[in-house]
Amino acid sequence: MEGYITALKESVYEITEKRSRFIATLRHCENEEAAASFLSEMRARYWDARHNVFAYSVSGGAFKRFSDDGEPHGTAGKPVLDVVEGSGMTDIAIVVTRYFGGVLLGTGGLVRAYSAAAKGAADQAERVRMTPCAVYKVTCPYADHDRLLHLIENAGGRVEDTAFAEAVTLQFYLEDAAAAGMEAKLRETFSARLIAERLEERLLPVKTEDRP
Repeated sequence: MEGYITALKESVYEITEKRSRFIATLRHCENEEAAASFLSEMRARYWDARHNVFAYSVSGGAFKRFSDDGEPHGTAGKPVLDVVEGSGMTDIAIVVTRYFGGVLLGTGGLVRAYSAAAKGAADQAERVRMTPCAVYKVTCPYADHDRLLHLIENAGGRVEDTAFAEAVTLQFYLEDAAAAGMEAKLRETFSARLIAERLEERLLPVKTEDRP
């Protein structure tokens, strides 16, 4: 698995050009199914708009698609895809919604407006690095809970889920590179009383990235 940079949260950016509103919405989408669901959601949200232009690059860039959604060929979807590909992010989709303002923009004006709206959403997106991580599950007595949390935090790990019963069960992850050290520290700190079960490896968000 190789890491990559993507968008952490949905990003929305709006511009107005000759009374037409262009609303660009960007979201992390890992595959075509997620991108299709995102597009359906935007069409439902902006059901009264003239156009919902979209572009995406998902599955690590293996699948790319765009649509002008009724705008003149080459004036909308392709410029948005160019922004997606030039953003430095992977596995994202952008939908640019247009409310027509009654004034024709011409082909050049459309390209500029769709590009500007999409770029605005990409520029302000909160970026995160998806990194190969090891996912663990460990059960501990309540008396050890705080110390275990401190150990996970110091190792750069993040807790995904906590279940409280007769004991506390945590599911957490940390970068592959830190996994061996974490396992050794866990044995040392708790005198081998706690055993972390390694569940799987996944690409997970580890740290935010500065905008380019």
